[in-house]
Order: sequence, then C-alpha cells, then structure tokens
Amino acid sequence: MTLVDRPLIQYAIDEARAAGIKEFIFVTSRGKGALEDYFDHAPELETSLKKKKKKDLLSALKSTNMDSGAIAYIRQHKALGLGHAVWCARRLIGDEPFAVILPDDVIAAEKPCLQQMAEAHAETGGCMVAAMEVPQEKTSSYGILDVKEDHGSIVSMNGMVEKPSAETAPSNLAVIGRYILTPQIMQNLNKIKQGAGGEIQLTDAIAKEIENGRSVHGYRFRGQRYDCGSKAGYLQATVAFGLAREELHDEFSAYLDELAATKRAAQ
Repeated sequence: MTLVDRPLIQYAIDEARAAGIKEFIFVTSRGKGALEDYFDHAPELETSLKKKKKKDLLSALKSTNMDSGAIAYIRQHKALGLGHAVWCARRLIGDEPFAVILPDDVIAAEKPCLQQMAEAHAETGGCMVAAMEVPQEKTSSYGILDVKEDHGSIVSMNGMVEKPSAETAPSNLAVIGRYILTPQIMQNLNKIKQGAGGEIQLTDAIAKEIENGRSVHGYRFRGQRYDCGSKAGYLQATVAFGLAREELHDEFSAYLDELAATKRAAQ
C-alpha cells in the first residue's frame, strides 16, 4: 500500500534506519513476492534515470536498495498471530536483542518513534513497547498495560492484557506496533499456546518477562499514530502526510478547504 508516494514498508525501513538498525528480517506470507522485488536493485532503471538526469527519482530509487546480506525473508505459512510471526524469525535473530515494527502502524514524528525508543532503551534495558492512550471503549482492540509506576514517557508495569473488555481493562494505555525485545522472548514464545483470538500473542510472551521479574517498560512516544490497517486510518494518514509535504501542501490544502466549503453550503 502506498502512502502519498511511498509504500508503507518504506516508511518502516526509514524509521528503523534512523534508529541505527542495519539488518532486516521480513516475515511474509504467500503472494508477497512484490515485497522482495521492491528492495532489489534495478540497474536498467538506474542507468535510464542517470541518462535523463532525473536526480530526485534516482535518489528515491536508491533509498529502496538493500545491500547483499542486509535483508532476509521468512515465510509464515499459517496466520497464527504476531507472536508466531516473530517466532518464525528465531533462528536468524539468535541471541541478540531485536526490534519489531508493524508497518501498518505509521507514526508521524519529528524524531522517528523507534529512534526515541532506542534512546530510552539505552537507559532501561530489557524489553520496551510503544504505548499510547486510547478511548476506553477501544481497549478490546489492543494489548493494554497494567501500569505499576508512571514516570511520564517511561512506564513500568505489573503486566499486560491482550484485548480486554472496556470493563476489565487495567488502563487505557495501549501497545502499538513498535517493540524492542530481548532474545528471551523467543524462548517464551516456544512455550505459549494460542491465546486471544486463537492466535499466539506476542503480548503474552512479553507479560511472561514481567512475571519472571525481568525489565519491561512502556514508552509514550512523541508523535501521531495512524492505523493504516483500517480504511479510515489510511485516509487520515493520506491527508496528514499529504499536507506535510511542502510541494503538495498549498494545492492539497486549497482542495480540502473547497471541499469543506461545498459541504457546508449543501447543508
């Protein structure tokens, strides 16, 4: 899916690179071959753009290139949840800490969200999840933090609950698609059975770290998150990112003003 003029996956890669990440693992499924092709080199196209002196397009193309060995693809054969998708990459991750990005969660921020988290993680260690407040009635759509101590940006937890009802949710502080995790998470996932929704939940594996007395924190990031996995969220992101582009702002803003004026006149 393209947001303005770049696919969502490119936003995720750019954010990861800003956080200092240099090796990438994509967990994909059947029919995702275009994803692998997107990050491959295109020598013929690069040569054509050079000859035509289209420097901006050439720069955009090069931003999609990956060095040999910097990227790997793992196939998830059955859709058994986020925890299972992460577990599929266990042999490539080995004994190193790693980050997880869900590309349909797009975050507009002056400093990229994962970079904010990496800087905070340097102080806390352990596991860290991105968190944001959501309306109480929407807690059943998220993993929710059971807050122990709230220090503003950084929150310690008693535990995490996956998709609780509004009546039983311990808070309205929800986990969204950014994580920094320890390799111990993979061992936890080995032991976890299917949870909420019949899926293997990453939240359950992180909660096990809390139960075992290891460091787990929530991080309130600075920025605006858009859920591009929903139609409304994708449209909202398109408007926000379109208006943020200098070369598009004036024309796009004028169109939206005209649209709003037409709607008011019709009422």
